[in-house]
Amino acid sequence: MKKLLRKTIFITIVVFMIFVIVASDKIAHRQLTTEILQQNDCLRADLVSQNQELSQFCQDVSQKAIIPSPLPSPSLNLSLPDKERFLATITGKLSAMPQPGTFEYILLRAYGAAFVDENPQIKLPPKVVFDNEQQTEEFQATLTMGKVSNTNDCYLQKSAADALNRARSQIPIPLKSGYGAGDCTRSFETNLRFWRKYANDKTLEKVRQGKDTAILGLVAPPGSSQHLWGLAIDLRVTTVAQKQALNQNGWFQTVEHDIPHWTYIGDPQEKLVEFGLKNKVLRGITYWLTPL
Repeated sequence: MKKLLRKTIFITIVVFMIFVIVASDKIAHRQLTTEILQQNDCLRADLVSQNQELSQFCQDVSQKAIIPSPLPSPSLNLSLPDKERFLATITGKLSAMPQPGTFEYILLRAYGAAFVDENPQIKLPPKVVFDNEQQTEEFQATLTMGKVSNTNDCYLQKSAADALNRARSQIPIPLKSGYGAGDCTRSFETNLRFWRKYANDKTLEKVRQGKDTAILGLVAPPGSSQHLWGLAIDLRVTTVAQKQALNQNGWFQTVEHDIPHWTYIGDPQEKLVEFGLKNKVLRGITYWLTPL
């Protein structure tokens, strides 16, 4: 009987000790977990290593701390003036934002509407003017191009070409020169040749000084044409139906007085307003201009 009693007492003590150990482990687990949550790190790795479950937990917390979830893009504040909305839209798309009064700012004002394009498949240039043929070729080498249907060597960035092909499938829209490559993506040399046809170095200096900008509606200075970006084309548009088809597919006239010139932006008209672009009608032509 005494032997049975001693055995019972022994078993009870063992069970009690096991209970205390388990309870202590749970308390330690909770304390350590709380500490990790509060500090968001794994400084007490010596304790964590004793518990596989907590070790995995700590590892997960550490990974989340190192690789944060991406933040959603902020929406535009529509109460801001057009200029501020436009600048907010294009911020980060240029390697350096042109400053007022500079040659680059003048070019951004004339040709910068294309920079509101938010299509991730569209490649925008890192600057508003290329210095030479090499810079132009290096940028164009990064582009994914597509052919404009039923043309001779007329290529644009693929998204722009696809959109134009959709518009031309709705209604015939001829290129300005017929089917020539000069209407589409151009080389630096072609841009320079067009400039020399209509202007010269003296004109360029006046543009740099802001004294003569009317020429920008006829021809772009060397290295600054939207045609270099694969996002512009010259068309012969004579009907409302043609304009509607182009607008519905993201194509708009964005260079004041340059009637044949169309720019791919890829968004509907209501988005252009949100981006801060100005709607201006001249002699029956609707232009979407930068607010600079």
